[in-house]
Amino acid sequence: MWALALALGALSVAGPPPNAGVDYQIGGPYPLPAGVSVVTRDWFDGRPAPRPAYSICYVNAFQTQADEAGADRPDERSNWPRTLVLRGLGDDPNWAGEYLIDLRTAAKRRRAARWVAPMLRACRRKGYRAVEFDNLDSWRRFDGMPRARRVPFGKRQALAYAADLSRRAHALGLAVGQKNTPELTRAQVRRAGFDFAVAEECARYRECARYRALYGNRVIDIEYRARDFRRACAAMGGTVSVLLRDRSLRPRGARGYRFGAC
Repeated sequence: MWALALALGALSVAGPPPNAGVDYQIGGPYPLPAGVSVVTRDWFDGRPAPRPAYSICYVNAFQTQADEAGADRPDERSNWPRTLVLRGLGDDPNWAGEYLIDLRTAAKRRRAARWVAPMLRACRRKGYRAVEFDNLDSWRRFDGMPRARRVPFGKRQALAYAADLSRRAHALGLAVGQKNTPELTRAQVRRAGFDFAVAEECARYRECARYRALYGNRVIDIEYRARDFRRACAAMGGTVSVLLRDRSLRPRGARGYRFGAC
């Protein structure tokens, strides 16, 4: 039955249109700016995906969300199964309150994917067309720090987990976006089941060519500095989707909000 659902779901999977107007709203939803036809929002947002836009569902599948007062999210650190959260490592040096999910064994990966599965079903129920799984490169989160030696898994285990998540998403008819991590091969992309890429600051870090080599024009680039945004627009703005946002991804109307398109 699962194999049949997978086969049927995969038939209806379609990635976002290339070189479209895009917005990235995981910091809070708001009405789509003029010209935007593709939008990403957090899976926990209570409203349906906006129509007729192509909507991408954000799921932080490789790390926990930080515990949030007044919220009760299954992806928060305190709600994930305790044996799957690497609390002994401490939280992400750049994202306070986010902890790595333990992917060292096949059993742990299966259990983690089962925990994420209801989030995928929520994405589908709300009308999303695709999902992006954040923090694929969580095994590198502590690079350059003494704690790096204590991370009990690496790229191979992370990609195996990604493949499980992608199978589940495809079975629901959701396309899957690779989030960051440019150093993959075509074979790894194929095995992981990625259909398109969401790249943060690929112009700033000179990584856009790597994503385009893997995905062609099926790339969404989000830049957070105006000079990098201008460079990305000049280099590929007529081919792929390029977006300027403030780094905190504030909703429109909030102080510090910034949005720009090529």
